[in-house]
Amino acid sequence: MSKQFRIAPSILSANFAKLGQEITDVIASGTDIVHFDVMDNHYVPNLTIGPLVCEAIRPVTDAIIDVHLMVKPVDRIIPDFAKAGANIITFHPEGSEHIDRSLSLIRDHGCKSGLVFNPATPLDYLDFVMDKIDMVLLMSVNPGFGGQKFIPSTLEKLKLARARIDAYKEKSGREIWLEVDGGVNAGNIAEIAKAGADTFVAGSAIFGAGKDSDPNRYNSVVKSIRDSLASL
Repeated sequence: MSKQFRIAPSILSANFAKLGQEITDVIASGTDIVHFDVMDNHYVPNLTIGPLVCEAIRPVTDAIIDVHLMVKPVDRIIPDFAKAGANIITFHPEGSEHIDRSLSLIRDHGCKSGLVFNPATPLDYLDFVMDKIDMVLLMSVNPGFGGQKFIPSTLEKLKLARARIDAYKEKSGREIWLEVDGGVNAGNIAEIAKAGADTFVAGSAIFGAGKDSDPNRYNSVVKSIRDSLASL
């Protein structure tokens, strides 16, 4: 593979009674990033996990912890996640009163920053903040719940985002990751990668592979995802 692809299992689909072991096992299976979904029952109609859980899992893994904030407002909670051990913090433009300031706040606390785009959110928010962004995350489902099906129109949006990122890299020399989240699996990941994504969030597709005591239970599903990407 000429391009580096990163797999980010979403722990929203993990067994929370054994979360530390789940993270250890899924990273050992060949994944790269721990994707951490934060929902506030306000911006999205669900309530998940907060900084205390992030702090608890930080000693368990050396992997990147990628915190996706589905909360409004975001500024109050950003420092808490930075202190809890997050490496990347992303948020939705609709969750901030001042996007530039929120991105700067993330970076000021030593984390990489990014913006998240719902299926109906335009990419125009990127126009004046590319210099403060390390990751663009496109939602391929409407956020709030795991286990949803991939929305096909995301492929065209990925191509548009990739064109923006490539143009910016040519001008600045700086790399920005392009992540996709929602309904990603071994069957569609190659098509998603062809559209421009380099980082892939997968929840139920990976953690659905088993909840038993076999530490290798995720190896086969992660291998099938890697094999699909290797075909490119």
